[in-house]
Amino acid sequence: MPAQCGDLDNPTTYIIMKIFLLLIAFFSVSAAANDSVWVHKVDKPVDEIYQSIYKGLEDAKFYVVFEPNIGKSTSRFSERWGSEYNRNQLTQIRSMVFCNGWYANQVGNADPEMLALCPLHITLTEKAGSTKILFVRPSIVAKGSKAEAIALEIENKVIDAIKDATCSTRVC
Repeated sequence: MPAQCGDLDNPTTYIIMKIFLLLIAFFSVSAAANDSVWVHKVDKPVDEIYQSIYKGLEDAKFYVVFEPNIGKSTSRFSERWGSEYNRNQLTQIRSMVFCNGWYANQVGNADPEMLALCPLHITLTEKAGSTKILFVRPSIVAKGSKAEAIALEIENKVIDAIKDATCSTRVC
């Protein structure tokens, strides 16, 4: 009897199915890795949106406690690092480190090990006058933890604050 499409006893079908399943697994892992960082693009330079984001976070009760200018700090090493320095030609790299005491307490109550999330931070990178805001998703870090629900709430609140601070409409 000739082999039928989907006949798992057929060696060719078996190999194709195995390759197909491996590809699905590979792309699932790649997608999951990309989901761990929320990326928000804004077609404005960092200097035009920085204060708005700062204020947006603080209005949402996430208090900025430290503001490292990573681009400025690393620029001192441009000669030493040579061709390894800033290969992506980013014009700015800045961060905001922030915290909300009540949320930190709630995370600590649910799972003290998830206090590794505190303080939270965002990184802003600029290239060609456009900014990307990068935020490690707390819900991904807390996946499977008793703090997962509160981490998701924090994540949503931070993302909403950033969007409100950078978007003229809620569509973005």
